[in-house]
Amino acid sequence: MADISVTGLQFALSFAAIVLLMVGIILFMRRRYKQKSEAGYASSGAANSIQGRNKYPGANAFSLSGTFFNLGLALALGIVALAFGWTQYDKEVFIPDDALEIEEDIEIEPPRTAEPPPPPPPPPPPVIEEVPEEEILEEEEPEFVDQSVEEETIVEAPIVEEAPPPPPPPPPPPPEPKVEEIFKVVEQMPRFPGCENISGGDAEKKKCADQKMLEFIYKNIKYPAIARENGVEGTVVVQFVVGKDGSINDAKVVRDIGAGCGEESLRVVGLMNSKGIKWTPGKQRGRPVKVQFNLPVKFRLE
Repeated sequence: MADISVTGLQFALSFAAIVLLMVGIILFMRRRYKQKSEAGYASSGAANSIQGRNKYPGANAFSLSGTFFNLGLALALGIVALAFGWTQYDKEVFIPDDALEIEEDIEIEPPRTAEPPPPPPPPPPPVIEEVPEEEILEEEEPEFVDQSVEEETIVEAPIVEEAPPPPPPPPPPPPEPKVEEIFKVVEQMPRFPGCENISGGDAEKKKCADQKMLEFIYKNIKYPAIARENGVEGTVVVQFVVGKDGSINDAKVVRDIGAGCGEESLRVVGLMNSKGIKWTPGKQRGRPVKVQFNLPVKFRLE
């Protein structure tokens, strides 16, 4: 027996038709039995409806209670079958064949610093001027001062001022913060979650994780209106770091095609943290490490 597959619109239309059919049957049968009962009661002269029902079995509406019960049961089972057959189809996600291929290596241009000013010109050499002989003064004879000391001479020692204590040594500089190394290639590269329980090795899990990552990216990305109107196509490359806990950090656009495509790619990558998606971190020598990841996002007009 083939599976019953019903879309939401088909289920709604079928349910509405069943409800209208039931209401129509109820109204029709009530009107018919009311007219039949009134005619039967008037001809029989019964004092009440109970007496008329017992005397004229043809006017007894309860004789078809089993039929209506079975009809209601069949309709209820039909509605349950439709409810179980209601299938909600996922939106088809278009993923380019070369979604993870980057045409060329990504080269990040280092920031340009201001060029140092040129060195000052060397000073001019000194000029030696000749002094005329008339300006040379004769050397004066030195004056001798008697500095002899006798027994009666009192010699006072000079007053020596005490030097202030030396200042305390400056405190040692604080140790530089340890910067953890960010790897580009490790033994086990980070993976998008959802494929850790499948059978197979790291290659099969990596392939499955890449497929789930691409489905997430191209399911949530929206082609910018300005890029669509101007026919902008190309590849945007978003670079981010997968931390030891699997979170996404330092996301930035390293290649942009403009028209809002870079901002949209960055927004979709940020959704991973917003929705609590944790990657399987990369490992080097069996321990989790930070790994840099380059994600190409391709924009193509259909």
